[in-house]
Amino acid sequence: MIFLKLALKSLRNRMFSSVLTVISIALSVALLLSVDRAKRAAEEGFTQAISKTDLIVGARSGSLQLILYTVFNMGNATHNISYDTYQKVRENPAIDWTIPYSLGDSHKGYRVVGTNSDFFKHYHYRGNRTVDLAKGNEFSSLWDVVIGSEVARKLRYSVGERIVLTHGVTRGEGFQHHDDRPFTVTGILEPTGTALDRAVYISLEGMEALHMDWQSGQFKNVGDVKDVKVETITAFFVGAKSRIETLSLQRAINNFKDEPLLAIIPGVALSELWHGLSYVEGTLKAISWMVVIVGLVGMLIALTSTLNERRREMAILRALGATATQISGLLVFESCLLTLSGIVLGVVITGLLTLVLSPWLITTFGIYIAGKFFSSTMWIYIAATLTGGVLIGFIPAIRARTTALKDGLSVRQ
Repeated sequence: MIFLKLALKSLRNRMFSSVLTVISIALSVALLLSVDRAKRAAEEGFTQAISKTDLIVGARSGSLQLILYTVFNMGNATHNISYDTYQKVRENPAIDWTIPYSLGDSHKGYRVVGTNSDFFKHYHYRGNRTVDLAKGNEFSSLWDVVIGSEVARKLRYSVGERIVLTHGVTRGEGFQHHDDRPFTVTGILEPTGTALDRAVYISLEGMEALHMDWQSGQFKNVGDVKDVKVETITAFFVGAKSRIETLSLQRAINNFKDEPLLAIIPGVALSELWHGLSYVEGTLKAISWMVVIVGLVGMLIALTSTLNERRREMAILRALGATATQISGLLVFESCLLTLSGIVLGVVITGLLTLVLSPWLITTFGIYIAGKFFSSTMWIYIAATLTGGVLIGFIPAIRARTTALKDGLSVRQ
């Protein structure tokens, strides 16, 4: 108890430098914990971009390519698959449901996805979350379109807006517009923090009708669209009746004789892809630890620089009977108090930032921060920072221990 009183009074005498040291450690800890929190959010958002889907099936190419253009709207498919093949595969008794996906067009840089009502019924992300509408209704007619939340927010679209799609996938406006066949926005999706927010959804028939009479980059016969028949799709998602049958179903689809197909398990592909990006995680961790080390070094400088000012304080303590070990212990205890205060303040800052910035992060960057605040990794970071702070306290303590009693009582010339 006497140690605590002495340490608090000593720190109070050096209030300004003590506060700066605590703030320095707090900011370092807040950055370290925030990076870990953001990393967990990014990993969860990445690996949980799609859930409850057992297989993704597309034309035979690479699993990475297939997962990118179906789940993240990145890249393009090399081939389509025929709608007849899709219907034959769908008749497999082991399949419970499917979601067809047809890609190829865009709208002002956003991917256009042709699908059907099963998309709203069976597509899940982040566990049990389903695709819900914030406004309006699902597409029901040929020229209806449902847009993601980011599309609506950035392009300032509302229900009832008429939009024109662009042939091909472009990052900007594009130059081959389907001007004569505009769509009407009938619904806007709720924000999901996934690639769903950055896509435009129309019916399979709408996608097919959009390209009827499309030859050599232009329409040959512009008129009413009748008798739309879906010929091809790009890929489809599969939900198996029993997850035990997933592997046998995957093998059966991969060996489909009528057309070369590739079936992948999305969870496995996403994990492999995330581990392939592990160098990003390593870089973020290295930067965070460097910031923490800088904070601890700042504390070391603050403690060491005040030793000269505290010569008399320590000499008086020793004259009153304090041993060199007790004085060294006092300095280590002060270091521990500063580090602990910095850690607590850093955790509070991280918690407040998470609470305040979460809505903005999900709508602006699609980073969904959820789940428990403390993780095993965060506890390891906190313990390591506290240990580092205590160890750093030994450096001024050893230096003070070697200071002679007469050095403190004498007046330097």
